Amino acid sequence: METHLVLCEAAILTGSWQNLLEHALAWCKRVEDADPRPHFAINVVCLIEGRFADAWKEHARCLENAEDIVRVQSWVDSLVEREPTNGYAHLIQGLALSQSGQSERSILSYKEAAKRLPDSAYPHYFLAQIHQRAAHLEMAIKEYKEAIRRDPSFAPARTNLGVAYQEQGRLEMAIKEYREVLKLSPNDPVALANLGCALAEQGKLEPALQCYKQALQLNPQDAEVHFALGGLYETKGRLDLAQKSYREALQADPHFGPAHSALGWVALRQNHLQDAQESFNRALACNAEDAAAYHGLGEIYALRGKRQSAMENYSKALKYYRDPEKKNQIMNQLFQEGQIGDS
Repeated sequence: METHLVLCEAAILTGSWQNLLEHALAWCKRVEDADPRPHFAINVVCLIEGRFADAWKEHARCLENAEDIVRVQSWVDSLVEREPTNGYAHLIQGLALSQSGQSERSILSYKEAAKRLPDSAYPHYFLAQIHQRAAHLEMAIKEYKEAIRRDPSFAPARTNLGVAYQEQGRLEMAIKEYREVLKLSPNDPVALANLGCALAEQGKLEPALQCYKQALQLNPQDAEVHFALGGLYETKGRLDLAQKSYREALQADPHFGPAHSALGWVALRQNHLQDAQESFNRALACNAEDAAAYHGLGEIYALRGKRQSAMENYSKALKYYRDPEKKNQIMNQLFQEGQIGDS
């Protein structure tokens, strides 16, 4: 085990990520106890390479319980103490901190890593993620740009920069970044889906439709993209295709509540009240705070003349909706409660 530990540390200190992966995998095979450190090393490589699903799997093996966090943190802190001028040591310290709920402390580590690694995109990229999660979008955009300046081919930084622009409503800037990612990697399903979303927000439905379809050809199990495609079809008035896409979202992920809720609204518009009610109840089984499902149930009870039940569901919808327009819609319905018959 000590040999693998030494080899992993040497790989970290030189930024040799493939060597780190090989040594960490070998370490995992040799350890008899549930040592979280080799799994953290694998997690680091996955994050560096942009393989976030794999990184999350390793996260569960190294940074979920308190004992593992302490063991990993002690290791990386020791490495920084022994190699205080090494930027890669500070980088992985930042990764350990940010993934164990210590984002503020991780910022200092990333800044130190950036100072020690002036040509590396990674400290700026991971620092930008901290800012983006905290909704400090301008700071995130600045750091993503710094990452891209150091490595123009760093696709994950361009993808996240596009997302940050999109969150600000700067759709043309977002679309530009997504297109740059697709120049680097034409078969990137995430970039295609993000591009489709941005185009849809611009009202360019046909190009958005094609992007979603291409993304699903590459990753047919992406429930969110099936759901987004269903929303586009619904906007175009193609309820049959919308229902098909929502059902395909549920085939990919049976617990994807928004698709249940969307199916409920389609059924409600078709006056299939029982089907709608069943779909809304399934949505709430997936997410007890699904505002759209409560709203739909309120509509159903109002149509059935059950005033009290309608009011209860409208009130819950109002509580959980974040969209101001939806909140106003519910408020108008609450003011009109007198028009609902007694149950």
